[in-house]
Amino acid sequence: MTDSLSPPLWRQLQAASQALAAVHQGRSLTDALQQVTDVPRPGVQALAFEALRHWGRALALRQQLAPRAPAPRADALLCLALALLSSDGQAGYADHTLVDQTAEAAKRASATRHQAGFINACLRRLLREREALMRATDADSLARWNHPGWWVQRLQADHPDHWQAILTQDQQRAPLTLRVNERRCTPEAYQALLAQAGLAARRIGRAGLVLDEPVPVQSLPHFAEGWVAVQDAAAQLAAPLLLDGLAAGQPGSRLRLLDACAAPGGKTAHLLEMADADVTALEVDAGRARRIHENLDRLGLSAHAIVVADAAEVAPWWDGQPFDGILLDAPCSASGIVRRHPDIAWLRRASDIAQLATIQHRLLERLWPLVRPGGRLLYCTCSVFRAEGEDQRQAFLAHNSDARALPAPGHLLPPRAQPGLQMTDNGPREHDGFYYALLEKMPA
Repeated sequence: MTDSLSPPLWRQLQAASQALAAVHQGRSLTDALQQVTDVPRPGVQALAFEALRHWGRALALRQQLAPRAPAPRADALLCLALALLSSDGQAGYADHTLVDQTAEAAKRASATRHQAGFINACLRRLLREREALMRATDADSLARWNHPGWWVQRLQADHPDHWQAILTQDQQRAPLTLRVNERRCTPEAYQALLAQAGLAARRIGRAGLVLDEPVPVQSLPHFAEGWVAVQDAAAQLAAPLLLDGLAAGQPGSRLRLLDACAAPGGKTAHLLEMADADVTALEVDAGRARRIHENLDRLGLSAHAIVVADAAEVAPWWDGQPFDGILLDAPCSASGIVRRHPDIAWLRRASDIAQLATIQHRLLERLWPLVRPGGRLLYCTCSVFRAEGEDQRQAFLAHNSDARALPAPGHLLPPRAQPGLQMTDNGPREHDGFYYALLEKMPA
């Protein structure tokens, strides 16, 4: 039943279409949603997320219905409705309700008022001729996979046995995965607390829990007191991979660790939860660095230092003392987390991958000299593209004779659990796409 205090659907559709028009212009959906103030943001976000998961189909349908695209704001509203009508009921509204409310949204905005009749006619034609129109777009790769063509081609080349499963998984909703702060509680005890609160969850990995149904974090037991953090299961592998078997260079001293691209601080926190270590968290963006402070404060943890600086420009921030371990979660395309951020597939350009790979290579080369002999660097990205993963590892090893690769997962692909990682006992759709390479510096 709809809450009587909720805004009418047409207002939410207006706000969602404005956010989607901003994405079309190159802004992230997160930033665009910050501008939503006149209606509750969660409902608008849900509509925008669902639309972006079917955006390729919407574009193909709009081409069938209106080969000449209308003005940008009208086009965004029309494609929003087409995407929602293509979502097999996942939007949560009856088809005729969506059509009527979209027409109302068009009528009530000056930017779309003069095209309200056109939008209404397109949507009603879709309802009348849905089967034929859907069939006419089935052969279109954009409609079939809801990703740009260059993205599909790159996945086909990088993962010929899994590309279809990856694309299918990208169009699903991601679960809410928690990491239990083991300095406050055990995973078993927190799972019991969730059950008492009526929230079913299953174990994943060392300290993870996947909720059967997502809920606002404020409703989680002791969230404000720092008993848990939200972190995908793939990202939860970083701290154990770096720390397992790692000892300080000087007997009896504390581990000296660097989280090189640390915001928003999830992996920094996990390192501090697992080890009594001096952790320096580095972040180039001052605003994002504040998030590290906030997250550590909530979890009751303290870093050795949180520094606003460019990890690749070492001289201004490094004190000359080598690190036992460095975690480099490098800037990347984020192609492994599309199900959590469906705007990513529509914001990225083919040329971005080479540019990002250059940044990743530069960070690896600049940070490697800071690792002590016998120490480690863990390189990771939330990407499924080889250029941001396995290609980087192979190139680095070819040019650094003092490095050797230790066992690591490599490419974690969302549609399948990696053998031996014990990610989950509940099927293959529990983690994001990720890449891990663990590099050890050989003693002189």
